[in-house]
Amino acid sequence: MHKNQSNQVNNISVDVAIIGAGPSGAIAASLLNQLGKHVVVLEKQYFPRFSIGESLLPCCMQFIEQAGMLEAVNQAGFQFKDGAAFRHQDRYTTFDFTDKFTPGPGTTFQVQRGKFDKLLADTAIQQGVEIRYGHSVKQINLTDSPLLTVSNELDEIYQVQAKFVLDASGFGRVLPRLLNLEKPSNLPLRSAIFTHIEDNINDPNFDRNKILISVHPEHKDIWYWLIPFSDNRSSIGVVGEPHLLANLEGNLEQQLMTIVHQEPGLKQLLVNAKVIQDCATLQGYSANVSTLATDKFALLGNAGEFLDPVFSSGVTIAMQSATMAVNSLVKQLNGATINWQTEYAEPLMKGVNTFRTFVQAWYDGRFQDVIFYQQANPAIKQMICSILAGYAWDQNNPFVAESERRLNTIVELCKEPNDA
Repeated sequence: MHKNQSNQVNNISVDVAIIGAGPSGAIAASLLNQLGKHVVVLEKQYFPRFSIGESLLPCCMQFIEQAGMLEAVNQAGFQFKDGAAFRHQDRYTTFDFTDKFTPGPGTTFQVQRGKFDKLLADTAIQQGVEIRYGHSVKQINLTDSPLLTVSNELDEIYQVQAKFVLDASGFGRVLPRLLNLEKPSNLPLRSAIFTHIEDNINDPNFDRNKILISVHPEHKDIWYWLIPFSDNRSSIGVVGEPHLLANLEGNLEQQLMTIVHQEPGLKQLLVNAKVIQDCATLQGYSANVSTLATDKFALLGNAGEFLDPVFSSGVTIAMQSATMAVNSLVKQLNGATINWQTEYAEPLMKGVNTFRTFVQAWYDGRFQDVIFYQQANPAIKQMICSILAGYAWDQNNPFVAESERRLNTIVELCKEPNDA
């Protein structure tokens, strides 16, 4: 039975209150619990619940291992993943994540997030973490030590006194809303339409071990994801600026399949596909905040900033932020004075901004030129492959240390044969 004390409305006192039981919340809770800290996780929903962000990056695996969850994930039967494939018209290329510049895991999984997130949370519970499902944070007072006002599913109110709060609420963005931290993203507004399908793919050349990113044949800033799972199912989605998707007719499923069939490769691959889940849409998902952390709270993952799904960086940023925040938080709980800006926010943003460089360059076409370049230098491809594998914090990688300058240099080199 879950530690879901819906009938307990007594006020409690903990070392750390974590808002949200998704990947960043579960990882942070596990790590803190290992170190003997008293943690409570407050999760508004009940698991399993649907979420996008289904193609993990290999970098995630080291955080899963640190949290003592690797065996559970390895045995869960998720789809093995070893890279990414990209296609635009007749151009097709792959990145093998084991052939990368940065040390660390080179393979991972493609997962239905409902099952995956519940597995991480269940494993944390088995380790001794308390997760309260159906509990929502309604208010927070930071005058002294953080005081959270919480409501359970019976609308009963109680308070949690904590020494620190970690916001792992993802797109719920609880603290940014309650503390007025919301800030517009510098990325253009985009929309996504997505669903799950029985893919029934019978093409022998299709590699289920890789996410397939396809570019619309006419609009380079419209792209599709196809994420194969292990049970003849896949996640399919399309992303574009709203005006590019606005004139599609019919319901969401008809709109999605209409634009999917505009990409000949996908149309052929999915000729026998059947939609098995209601289509959903996500609009204006890119987000930012004015403050990532203080000596009383820290924002993890999407609660702080979400860029774009194109390189599947969301779960990696979530887990990276959880690990970095815990490292600083434990020092603070043990009596040290922490500068959260220099010890957490700035180091975290170095990797986030590396991803941002490549996201922006994807949409303006520069990075697409690099990805599809046929005479790629193997060493440079390994460096770029490391970033695509999630290792965006490796300062030894020139494409991390100077992401914009290095990328622009390689963009020019990739253009030269075409200009000659």
